[in-house]
Amino acid sequence: MIKAMEKLFGTDGARGIAVTGLTCETAMLIGRAVAWYMCRQAEKPKIIVGVDTRVSGDVLQSALVSGICSMGVDAVLVGVVPTPAVAMLVKKNSACAGIMITAGISSFEYNGVKIFGADGFRISRNAEDEIQALAGQERKFDFKDGDEIGHIYYDKDGQWDYIRKMLKMVDTDYHGIKVAVDCANGAACECAGKIFRGLGATVITINDLPDGVNINRECGTLNMEGLIRTVVEEHCDLGLALDGDGARCMAVDELGKVIDGDKLMAIFAAYMQFTKKLKNNSCVVTKMTNSGFYKFARQAGIVTTAAKIGMINVIDEMKRSGCNLGGEQSGNIIFLDDETTGDGLLVGTKLMTVMKRSDSKLSELGKIMTANPQILVNARVLEDNKSKWHENSEITQMIVEYSAKLGTEGRIFVRESGTEPLVRVMIEGKKTGVITEYAKNIAEAIERIYGEKE
Repeated sequence: MIKAMEKLFGTDGARGIAVTGLTCETAMLIGRAVAWYMCRQAEKPKIIVGVDTRVSGDVLQSALVSGICSMGVDAVLVGVVPTPAVAMLVKKNSACAGIMITAGISSFEYNGVKIFGADGFRISRNAEDEIQALAGQERKFDFKDGDEIGHIYYDKDGQWDYIRKMLKMVDTDYHGIKVAVDCANGAACECAGKIFRGLGATVITINDLPDGVNINRECGTLNMEGLIRTVVEEHCDLGLALDGDGARCMAVDELGKVIDGDKLMAIFAAYMQFTKKLKNNSCVVTKMTNSGFYKFARQAGIVTTAAKIGMINVIDEMKRSGCNLGGEQSGNIIFLDDETTGDGLLVGTKLMTVMKRSDSKLSELGKIMTANPQILVNARVLEDNKSKWHENSEITQMIVEYSAKLGTEGRIFVRESGTEPLVRVMIEGKKTGVITEYAKNIAEAIERIYGEKE
């Protein structure tokens, strides 16, 4: 059973070291709990299940599906697809839920689950808590037997359903655009080239040969050096970097300069404002968003709201405020008029549409905002110690002193990762050398006090 004191769901679903952390038993219990909680009112209940390219995907899928079917719910396996494909297929197939087996941007040894409701949206925090409680109970579920056991179906057309939907959503011809796409050896490897070529672009794909362990390894949104080289050497108009489950996207302009999620948000907000498609003339960002974006927004007359870190929080705030654009610096961007979750391939098509219709190079579009220097350093700690850093006077005093030195021209934001045993230290300021030193000092102190002892 899942221990009551353990927090299963973080900022981006459930996640852990596959098999030893996120165990097969846990996957089975999650499958059983999701089936019982989300499908008990459905007449012909079924759950869509997708995976990314991690070596642990098959074994965790088998365990998850056994839990689903034991509740009399059918499991429809769509294979390797981007996370947004699962969200789309839930609605298309009138399923009561969708589960994507992925650890997103994390390295291959991790895996996890992201759960979607019948409406295609990620389930709420309250629903996650309910599912965790069910998975950890020792109560007897109403197990099915005989011909009431759920069936397993294989949907070989799921990937193509997603591709066709993407093609139909774009009304711009990309002939004349040459794009390099870094697939991060992840879930979008088979989809990316088909989508962009289908829209008329000349496409070069890199890191598109997954072997189960190379997902996100020195590629994708975490490491864009290979994409930068490809864009410059192959004289591309732009490059697109995806992450392991295809939910995030960052870009590279024709000169080899990175366009992160903040600049992408500025480009999209300005274009949607110009075309009168930016609802309420507002957008949702997060506390990590660069202050340069806020300056751009103020000058453009765009209202911004900062949500907590995590796509669920961003989408919740978008729904509350009636916004149709929201996103994170990491490249997780939501176009709520089009989809119910972040989609890196959709971000890529939107960016190429702006380039085509404005007849602008990406380097010109990227000048829309000036980002202040920002540094992010991760401190690796023991899982049980993640939230203890703010209790230590040495660390808190260091943050107070550095904040005073930065003054109004900088800020320090320290938070626990919701997906890994890390504490993230972000500092923004005018002088790169200074903020780098401060961030490293804080991170080293956190690791020394709360990391593994040698």
